[in-house]
Amino acid sequence: MIIAIDGPAASGKSTSAKLLAEKLNFLYLDTGAMYRCIALSIIENEIDIKNESSVKKFISNFKLELKTVDGAPDFLVNGSSVSKKIRTAAISKKVSAISAIPAVREYMVGLQRSFAKNNNCVVEGRDIGTVVFPDAEIKFFIIASVKIRAERRKLELQNIGETISLTELQKDIKARDKYDSERSHSPLKKAINAIQVDTTEMTIDEQVNYMIRNVNLKK
Repeated sequence: MIIAIDGPAASGKSTSAKLLAEKLNFLYLDTGAMYRCIALSIIENEIDIKNESSVKKFISNFKLELKTVDGAPDFLVNGSSVSKKIRTAAISKKVSAISAIPAVREYMVGLQRSFAKNNNCVVEGRDIGTVVFPDAEIKFFIIASVKIRAERRKLELQNIGETISLTELQKDIKARDKYDSERSHSPLKKAINAIQVDTTEMTIDEQVNYMIRNVNLKK
């Protein structure tokens, strides 16, 4: 079974998906983290994202692996763990533009499908229910207010030692929403048959329990 979870940045997708996968004993695949991995590597290697041939050459030498360490997913780029480095505000600012590149998305979609092949899997991202797994057995679309999402992102950044104002975070989130929703290739949008979950006033347990009830109904 594939459970697809889509939605905008900081809406609660990752936390809900991770806990849902744990409770169901499914593989958890964070595709947003995968795009952050390639964004980090492109930035570190100073690749010109406007140069299509340079991007394609970079992709041909890019290797992304997913491992589980102490029960938690760990991403390795060319053999080195990057799971902590990809969560910075600097990567958040760049990831939308990089993930919108057609060659990057095509490579990632193939990789995501290979990771989930022959597995019961909870997959979360921006285009999972519409592009990556359009035939997923159950789909959720997670939303939340911009204010709540900014507060969540602020806490996440504080946990890795970064400080940024709520005003700036709200501005960044609105800009990213616009970019993700209006890009020409695989835009963020709710799948027709997705169940919408507004997490603005929900606890994590409430979110996960609601999703599990819907999964059980589908089973």
